[in-house]
Amino acid sequence: MSRNTLKVFYSTLDLAIGLWPTPLVKLSSLSDKGKEVWAKLEFFNPYSRSIKDRPAWNMIIKAWKKGLLKKKLYEATSGNVGISMACLANILRLKFRAYLPAPTPESTITLLKLLRAEVVVTEHSSIDRDMIMYVSKLAEGEGAVNLNQFENNDNFEAHFNYTARELEEQLEAVNRTPPRGIFAGIGTSGHIAAISKYFKSKYGDSTKIYGVVPAKGNSIPGIKKSETKPKWLSEVKVDKIEEISLEEAIEGCIHIARHEGLLIGLSSGAVTAAFSKLRRNLSPGVYVLIYPDDAFKYISYFKKYLCR
Repeated sequence: MSRNTLKVFYSTLDLAIGLWPTPLVKLSSLSDKGKEVWAKLEFFNPYSRSIKDRPAWNMIIKAWKKGLLKKKLYEATSGNVGISMACLANILRLKFRAYLPAPTPESTITLLKLLRAEVVVTEHSSIDRDMIMYVSKLAEGEGAVNLNQFENNDNFEAHFNYTARELEEQLEAVNRTPPRGIFAGIGTSGHIAAISKYFKSKYGDSTKIYGVVPAKGNSIPGIKKSETKPKWLSEVKVDKIEEISLEEAIEGCIHIARHEGLLIGLSSGAVTAAFSKLRRNLSPGVYVLIYPDDAFKYISYFKKYLCR
């Protein structure tokens, strides 16, 4: 066997792409004779245990190779991008500062501090245009680099060149192309837009794309309402956007934990809930759920729900 097959690495920097592709697994509890459901497990990424390792790695490595990185790196983040950037900053000997919205889980703040990141919790209830511009201007004034995951095309590129292509290759390996539908959360819109562009360009409307956002009055870490106008969402076709409550997202996590033995995060639970709500009206075929991260950063949410 080769060293790559045996997963031996000479540097933690090599772990990112070295662990790709992330697993694709069939979910028996959601599948039936007419619909076959698979999950793409993005929490097998090494740094933040989330899909956000992909854009963080691509943005940082590209800037590093171009000589654009300075000693300080600032980023507005709701969690996983910040954790991933903090990990990569430590490897590359950079100082990292994370600007967080007010409702960020305490576990995320603790992990960032564990990674020696400087943490600034803002008064913003979510990451909006004002917060993004504030961090950008502050970085410019203080001689830091702001890679800006919300506008940086290296975010989209990471998912188009890697996430989407990986998924197609995995589906081809088990003779499951084209998939009838792909469900994904909407955050920066990087991964859902890249997946849509990739699969629509190959299979057209044979593959439907379903976006998942928080319902009105709800906040779900990792996904945002489409009214925030994420950059890449308007550039691609999303066939349907489904709103999910925080309670439905938690119940999606519980279903997968108790039927599949997987501890998935809240945005993954929201994707599960969206599929479950729509499944009655879906055509027969293969469906893929993108699971961005795992459960461990959201223990407080689960504890509160289970105690209730």
